[in-house]
Amino acid sequence: MISFILMVNKQGQTRLSSYYEWISMAERTALESEIIRKCLSRSELQCSFLEYRGFKVIYRRYASLFFIVGCSMQNNKLSDAVGDSTDDVNELGMLEFIHTLVETMDKWAGSICELDIMYQLEQVHFILDEMVMNGFIVDTNKINILRPLDLVDRETKKEESIFGR
Repeated sequence: MISFILMVNKQGQTRLSSYYEWISMAERTALESEIIRKCLSRSELQCSFLEYRGFKVIYRRYASLFFIVGCSMQNNKLSDAVGDSTDDVNELGMLEFIHTLVETMDKWAGSICELDIMYQLEQVHFILDEMVMNGFIVDTNKINILRPLDLVDRETKKEESIFGR
C-alpha cells in the first residue's frame, strides 16, 4: 500500500505531497526532510530503493524532479486475512508506476517540468487522484486518466460553460 507520494526538485523543495495514511504534520515535515535528504544524497549508481522508518522508499529522477513513493512495510489487514505474511511491496512495480505517472503528465502538459506542477497543482492532484485511491493504484491507462481532465478543460473554454467565467 502506498503511504505517500512526493515530487521534489533538485534543491530539496517539495512541489507536491500526497499522503494516503494519517501522519501528524510535525512527523510529515520531519519525514519529508529526512527522506528527501537521503534520496538527493544518493548517486545515480546506487539503487533507487531504500528502507527508512518503517517505509520502503522508491524514487526516480526525471530531469530536475524527483518522484518519491513511500510504501508501508507493515502487513495490512488484507494480507493478514489472506494468510500472506510476506512483504507485499513490489519495488519494480512502483518504479513502473512512477514512470507511468510521468508519461501521463507528459501527455497532459507536453514535457512536464517543475513549473507545470507549481502553477497547475490542482490538475496534477487530479491526475494523481485518478491513478491512486486510498493508497492503491486503481488505473494506469493514460487515456482513461486524462479523459475527465480533458472534458473539464473543454467545458471551461466554451462560451456558456457550466463553470462560468
